[in-house]
Amino acid sequence: MTAFFRYLRDSYDELQKVQWPTRATTVQYSLLVIGSVVIATTIFGIIDWGLATVASTLLEG
Repeated sequence: MTAFFRYLRDSYDELQKVQWPTRATTVQYSLLVIGSVVIATTIFGIIDWGLATVASTLLEG
């Protein structure tokens, strides 16, 4: 059981050394991720629409 408590103490000590991001940095990175997802979704949507149109045209005649 001593090893378990030592692990918990060491984990806590390591977490105290972490430099956590500020609120502004977190918001900035979150907006960057959301923007990237919107752009990627739009690009893949356009590609999907284009390929579906081509496939539909080829299959219909």
